[in-house]
Amino acid sequence: ISVDLSRMDAILRVSPEDLDVTVQAGVRRKQLNEYLRDTGLFFPVDPGADATLGGMCATRASGTTTVRYGAMRENVLALTVVLADGRVIRTGTRARKSAAGYDLTRLFVGSEGTLGIITEVTLRLHGRPEATAFAVCAFDSLKGAVDTAIGTIQMGIPIARVELLDDVMVAAVNRYSKLELPEKNTLFLEFHGSIQGVAEQAATVQELALHNGGNDFRWSDREEERSRLWQARHDAAYACKALRPGCENWATDVCVPLSRLTEVITFIRAEADQSFLPAPILGHVGDGNFHMALVVDRSRPEEIAEAERLNRLLVTKALELGGTCTGEHGIGLGKMEFLELEHGAGIELMRTIKQALDPHNIMNPGKLLGPLTPL
Repeated sequence: ISVDLSRMDAILRVSPEDLDVTVQAGVRRKQLNEYLRDTGLFFPVDPGADATLGGMCATRASGTTTVRYGAMRENVLALTVVLADGRVIRTGTRARKSAAGYDLTRLFVGSEGTLGIITEVTLRLHGRPEATAFAVCAFDSLKGAVDTAIGTIQMGIPIARVELLDDVMVAAVNRYSKLELPEKNTLFLEFHGSIQGVAEQAATVQELALHNGGNDFRWSDREEERSRLWQARHDAAYACKALRPGCENWATDVCVPLSRLTEVITFIRAEADQSFLPAPILGHVGDGNFHMALVVDRSRPEEIAEAERLNRLLVTKALELGGTCTGEHGIGLGKMEFLELEHGAGIELMRTIKQALDPHNIMNPGKLLGPLTPL
């Protein structure tokens, strides 16, 4: 049985004075922000796709704006959830904090549909910034680009987005989106705040970028230019796939502490450069999170084996450096073995929770925790 909540698409309540909103699970991200347009508020979590907000809760979504506004984990106040036995529960309240009992909201955010069906969501909202500016900067080295992103965060600059596209990804994006960016390791940056504050942020980051070998730092407050470049960033998956028509993206991601980000990215770039598979890299580097898209012909076993090898190298390195096997893609079926490596004995506690809430194993069976025997 597949449960489709896409027609549960009502926005139930908006409280501008409290900066929160309650929606049904099928409401989409862009739909909500269009509805909020006249309130001066917006919902910031942007995974790229126009996903449903219930799905974004279930997968603990994040994206390009997480570096400033947080992921779904930080922006969900409460949920309505239908449990496997039919009980309907409400987790959390509209209060901004609580010390009342277990944090059930965070239990369901990121549970990938294995514990219950999310039907309503109460979300934090944020005020629209007075000014927004976009900047792009190319670097001769991958290390220089990543170090600039890390330095920006460590200096406390409240940047709204800082996205890395390596030279392989920039070439793919240029070809697909008809851009003419220098085919070098590149940062896309966005600044939110007052007019003066945005200008000061951009100037500080420009100085840092030049120190790290950046060149041709260009920034603009023109909405059409900003939208065009961010759309190209969001179309990166299609750009990767277009590198080899008829092939598929094998997408993987990891997240590491900021201080280890340069190490893991340069490590896997060097490994991928020795491979016969195209492997563009992009990521939300302000969070320590990045993606690698391996473009494979799934009819060729040798290509699947090579993708698995590179994925294992990347994930193992990230875990070795104190990171996680996935920053935002989730576990699903593909990373179950790495979840066990990451959590050790904690995986048994997860299985205990799963069996307590879903003893007959009817909620997304086989995902996240693997096969379970119904009680």
